[in-house]
Amino acid sequence: MALELRNVTKKVGAEIHIYETSLKFEPGGFNILLGATNAGKSTLIKLMAGLDRPSLGEVWVDGQNVTGQNPQRRRIALVHQFFINYPHMTVYENIASPLRVTGVDRSDIDRRVHEAADVLQLGPELHRRPQELSGGQQQRTALARAIVKESTAIFLDEPLANLDYKLREELREQLPEILGERGTVVVYATSDPTEALLLGGHTALIHEGRVTQFGRTTEIYRSPADLISARVFSDPPINLAQVRKLGDQIQLDDHGWQAQGEVLELADGTYTLGVRPHHITPTPPGVPSVPIEDRVEITELSGSESVAYFSLGGRNWVSLAAGTHPYRVGETHRFHLLPEQCFYFDGEGALVAKGIAHG
Repeated sequence: MALELRNVTKKVGAEIHIYETSLKFEPGGFNILLGATNAGKSTLIKLMAGLDRPSLGEVWVDGQNVTGQNPQRRRIALVHQFFINYPHMTVYENIASPLRVTGVDRSDIDRRVHEAADVLQLGPELHRRPQELSGGQQQRTALARAIVKESTAIFLDEPLANLDYKLREELREQLPEILGERGTVVVYATSDPTEALLLGGHTALIHEGRVTQFGRTTEIYRSPADLISARVFSDPPINLAQVRKLGDQIQLDDHGWQAQGEVLELADGTYTLGVRPHHITPTPPGVPSVPIEDRVEITELSGSESVAYFSLGGRNWVSLAAGTHPYRVGETHRFHLLPEQCFYFDGEGALVAKGIAHG
């Protein structure tokens, strides 16, 4: 049962919210919409779920054109980041509600509610009301209600955004297992590149209403088609700079290194270099690297990682590293750039070469 968008566009007045888009999502795995806030993720979900109608194009499900069809007839489930449960009902009644509306037999309702509750570890909470639950339990209840419907498609619109860190981590691990093997199409919207990588599956990168790239999540992370895609799939922002390729040398300001592999095959000239923040390390990485030094402007430290924003030849660059590092704002710090992890984009923004290894 595939879900397909065929040349779909969405306009509101003269403003284009979704440019012409064709996508096909298969069941049995996660399909991720990754993009910044207001990139168009929620609009695409509404179009796919039947909550909004495209200005042009069609939505197909299981080989049938369902454009304009009532959402109830599509057997879909939708979970928002602002989870919604019925406060006057128990957890059991909340989960059972979509089945009762469609007239499912009482014994079948009981079986399916308990199955969904067991999967989401809600068994002991079935008699309680939503206001008696933690935020994570309330979101699990909303997810259980989506699962119990045995829908043809489940849409998750940033469902973990309002949960605390620990709960997000737990559900990120559990959701692919819970939903990925149910034979349904799962579409998950997020603005977090790390979340997309953790969930795996396939990802559509979205920027200002356009799908810039679609494919296996790890593949498009390792090989972004262009500069826009590389920016969408990097948080903190990807570091960019103009470099000069001359013979077998790459020159970045006063820093240089030897070109290798497909980078060596590039024609001599100027390119845009892109390197993700975690490939700018504050300590020698143990692999070939280029030392760069400049003033640290801002630092963000947590128990698990350190972020340093620094100036490099007038550019704003950022380093992201595991652990805690003794940065001093206003002082010069030496960082290490990994040439094997760099991307090279041409004047049109297309990816034309990348370093030898990517991970």
